[in-house]
Amino acid sequence: MVEPVRRTVCLLVLLATLLTAAPAGAAAPIEDYAPYQPQTRCAPKAKPGTVVLGRWLVRRYGGAYGGVSRACTKGSTSEHAEGRAFDWTLDVRRGRDRRAARRMMRDLFATDRAGNADARARRMGVMYVIWDDRIYSAWNGFAPERYLSSSCRTVRRCSTTLRHRDHVHLSLTRAAARGRTSWFEGRLD
Repeated sequence: MVEPVRRTVCLLVLLATLLTAAPAGAAAPIEDYAPYQPQTRCAPKAKPGTVVLGRWLVRRYGGAYGGVSRACTKGSTSEHAEGRAFDWTLDVRRGRDRRAARRMMRDLFATDRAGNADARARRMGVMYVIWDDRIYSAWNGFAPERYLSSSCRTVRRCSTTLRHRDHVHLSLTRAAARGRTSWFEGRLD
């Protein structure tokens, strides 16, 4: 008598588990907003996630892949020097490029069907984006803020490149650079 009851209980537990489990193909849990992870070592070789994301961006929105690696410079900090930042070549003076940047940011910072704000940026592991004198940082909910490079005293004395008007800069978390965030599932195989 005990065995049929135990079997029924096990069947009910199994059925409840199957009914509450995520359906096949369900999205992985979304990542939190990324904290700032500054460069801590010199390893400028482009990481696989950085390359995949940069190429995906160009295929989807146009522009050109401006590259990842930069030489390590004593006294400066750049995620380029760890292979986890890339530049997407767009020119703010061209309408087509401005529209591409706006589309990309709209898609990165959109709310998904589950109600997750900035869903794609969070899944991609984006730490921050710099474009046209603005920075959009994960630790600030990707709200646009004025940006002035530490290499510039004033905007007027700052080059187009340091103002990020001839390219969009994207910095990734270490996990994203390795392709270990939910957006990369099935993309690095």
